[in-house]
Amino acid sequence: MSNTDPAFSIGDLLRPFGLSAREEGIFPYSGALPAEGPKISSFSPVDGNLMIEISVPGIAPYDLLVNRSREAFDIWKMVPAPRRGAIVRQIGESLRALKTDLGKLVSYEMGKSLQEGLGEVQEMIDICDFAVGLSRQLHGLSMHSERPGHRMYEQWHPLGPVGIISAFNFPVAVWSWNAMLALVCGDTVIWKPSEKTPVCGLACTRIVSRVLADNGMPENICAMVAGGRETGNWLASDPRIPLVSATGSVRMGKAVGASVGQRLGRALLELGGNNAIIITENANLELALTACLFGAIGTAGQRCTTTRRLIIQDKVYETFRDQLVRAYRKLRIGNPLDPANHMGPLIDREAVSLYLQAISQVKKEGGHFALEGGKLEGPGFESGCYVQPSIAEVAHDLPMVRQETFAPLLYLIHYDQLEEAIRYQNEVPQGLSSSIMTTRLMDSERFLSAGGSDCGIANVNMGTSGAEIGGAFGGEKETGGGRESGSDAWKNYMRRQTSTINFTTDLPLAQGIQFDL
Repeated sequence: MSNTDPAFSIGDLLRPFGLSAREEGIFPYSGALPAEGPKISSFSPVDGNLMIEISVPGIAPYDLLVNRSREAFDIWKMVPAPRRGAIVRQIGESLRALKTDLGKLVSYEMGKSLQEGLGEVQEMIDICDFAVGLSRQLHGLSMHSERPGHRMYEQWHPLGPVGIISAFNFPVAVWSWNAMLALVCGDTVIWKPSEKTPVCGLACTRIVSRVLADNGMPENICAMVAGGRETGNWLASDPRIPLVSATGSVRMGKAVGASVGQRLGRALLELGGNNAIIITENANLELALTACLFGAIGTAGQRCTTTRRLIIQDKVYETFRDQLVRAYRKLRIGNPLDPANHMGPLIDREAVSLYLQAISQVKKEGGHFALEGGKLEGPGFESGCYVQPSIAEVAHDLPMVRQETFAPLLYLIHYDQLEEAIRYQNEVPQGLSSSIMTTRLMDSERFLSAGGSDCGIANVNMGTSGAEIGGAFGGEKETGGGRESGSDAWKNYMRRQTSTINFTTDLPLAQGIQFDL
């Protein structure tokens, strides 16, 4: 399927969301942006065709949007949380109705397989369901006061407008993790989607705006502003936005964290990953092969949870390497909207260039390729964004191994003792996801202990990617330390208040202090 197929057209992709070939990059906004201003052109990596041209707003429209978001917050925060949850439930129902349409849009604009695009929309639906239940459970604690006749408790209040900066690799799901929780918590949302996937951002914002309108709510409860680094800087440095949640590279996260911290705001950071699977000598190798294959080539290696390192026990190293190479040779690469293909393109030609540079650097550092990939050319690959994945055999301490290459470049590292494997697993600066493949209970428990994996996510007998929304998602070290989605991640989007009530006519002081006139 491609743009040359009469059954496919970009117009058909855009129509369910009320989008056209030219859009304003700020929504909702009542003014008109200057026609001669800067623009973002969204080209699909699938076939290289132009999807939309978007006008990028300047500081004045942005400033107006934030003020309107603050005005909407004053209304939204007073809506009872269960009522807010009911509106989020309707958003989930709209996403269910548009799952196929939005999944195709995600696949076409970003390049991930249609199955992954549909799965990403399902994540949005799931987080809506989670948020609906949460809307009746935003509870605090009650505590015993040392003073007689006093009651002490804590409660949680909405925080304010929440800024969300998302990455291209999950153009809709990660936004929803933040947005749906923020909405049930009583916050408003201002979203800057990746400049590489702005169409998905416009589509989602339009979906939510319809639901808000149907419920008589201000449209600025959920807003979007398109742009690049400058727009992200506006959000990060804006004192009117108490929380900025940013997903992307470590470099970007450090800049956002510094800007937000300088004004004493809150930053929720989800940054790079350099994830490993340890394969023990007693692992189920068939299970391990499936986990490693999807983990390494899913989304063409452009997930923050992509499997980038396999740390394999010496006794099974050669056997597993050979099985992996054979499996890689069977991969079908091509148009991600074709369900027969396993892997689609990288996001753009710059990503391809960086991938090729990484392959060259691994060679310079002494790595050996069990399977060397490269750029794919010819019929079906005209966009210039398709690549063949690579498998490199390397030493654990190679400089390139410590870096995150956002492409399907997989490193194989051998080990002898489990302690050695865990040390290799932990020695990189990133700390997002990790896994061990073993049938031995002592190995898995050692891996999950305080002296085991130092990552925010640690799995047993499964891959590094594919997190469910019920658990808090995030990592340590250069991954940023943030937690999104499930568990008690909702607390990021609220402010805690401790309250003490005196129901007597006396005024005893804490710590036994006496103050008599």
